[in-house]
Amino acid sequence: MKNINVDYVQNPSMPPLLAKLPFWPVHVRQDIYKQCWSKTCISEQINLTEWQSYLDDLPKDPYVETRWKSMSWLYFNESNELKVLDNCPMAQGGAYNDADTMANKLRHYPALDKNFLARDDVQEFVKAWAGLWRIDPNEPILMQITGVKGKQSLDPLQGQGIHQDGSKFLSILVLNRDNVTGGVNTIYKDKAGEQVISKTTLAPGEILHIQDDEVFHHISSVQALDQQHSFERFIIIINARFNDTFQNRILRQHFADAVLDNG
Repeated sequence: MKNINVDYVQNPSMPPLLAKLPFWPVHVRQDIYKQCWSKTCISEQINLTEWQSYLDDLPKDPYVETRWKSMSWLYFNESNELKVLDNCPMAQGGAYNDADTMANKLRHYPALDKNFLARDDVQEFVKAWAGLWRIDPNEPILMQITGVKGKQSLDPLQGQGIHQDGSKFLSILVLNRDNVTGGVNTIYKDKAGEQVISKTTLAPGEILHIQDDEVFHHISSVQALDQQHSFERFIIIINARFNDTFQNRILRQHFADAVLDNG
């Protein structure tokens, strides 16, 4: 396994780099070290009901018809303060995202709600996440709230299929899952999908951590459990240490002091 400090993972008593309080169960770091992924529930550490209230005004994705989305680039300064990098777009090279609507394109999305980012439990979540992966000051973190809703069966990945996200560290937190069937997260050793590592269906408050440069992932289509009513499934995606050279080039243009992955 790459990129994780072995002593840190094997000795959970070692404090995270940025997190002020314990946030992750011991097994999370052990799982990541042994198998490159882990699943846990953080519903006791955050106010999930209040986080869900921010979904009401989530804007429509301007690039994908059946999706809603907002995102912000974040980073910690040398004083461990969470900062927002304004106006930097999302950029995924075709090597990591070959969907026609997304590959090799700059995508600008509305920023995450400032009141949401200012919440104590959101700040602690991001700090704990950065501590889990040992993210450095001035290292860009991409945080997205995204999801689908409707009555027809939908592909949450919008054509990406089995893929990586062009970063080394990735986590998926389910915010809500209302009247939904499907949406199974599968992790693979290979992009062809011939070597399944795990399958899991995340409930609200559950988070899936993935070392994204070591494995591949996919989520199955979602549809209404009761087809007479609409369904919703919204998630937070948070990732960092990008190995997508296209994304890193754009980050450098917007953040001169960014600490970027060179390997």
